[in-house]
Amino acid sequence: MKILMVCLGNICRSPMAEGILRHIAHREKLDIITDSAGTSDYHVHEAPDRRAQAAMLAHGIDITDLRGRQLLPSDFTEFDLLLAMDASNLQHMIGIAPDAASAAKAKLIMDFAPDHPEREVPDPYYGGDQGFERVFEMLLAACTELSAHVRRAT
Repeated sequence: MKILMVCLGNICRSPMAEGILRHIAHREKLDIITDSAGTSDYHVHEAPDRRAQAAMLAHGIDITDLRGRQLLPSDFTEFDLLLAMDASNLQHMIGIAPDAASAAKAKLIMDFAPDHPEREVPDPYYGGDQGFERVFEMLLAACTELSAHVRRAT
């Protein structure tokens, strides 16, 4: 299964989600290919935010190899599931989808954590380090359930 994580700039939330899911897939030997993208072109080719990298490394996950890229309409053909961090990103994704069937592949990542009280992953970019830890915890919950969903589907 190929899964694309999507946020605004592709330097905080989506690379963190990609790193967490990649880590879980490797640990559990799941056949998942991951990638991440941003709805904007603000940070194309840039490494993840240093605070995102630090938060991930604190949990033993290295995302220093990831680089920002912009979401493309062709991603809807390439990926089985495209997961937005928030409603704004989801709306943008649906807006560039080539057709209704492709748009149906786009969902909120927190849909995979139905017991979590928040439906959108907040952007930690303008906050402090604690925001990145909060995002990590939310994404870990969603990616853990997502991996269980993939395991059941295969």
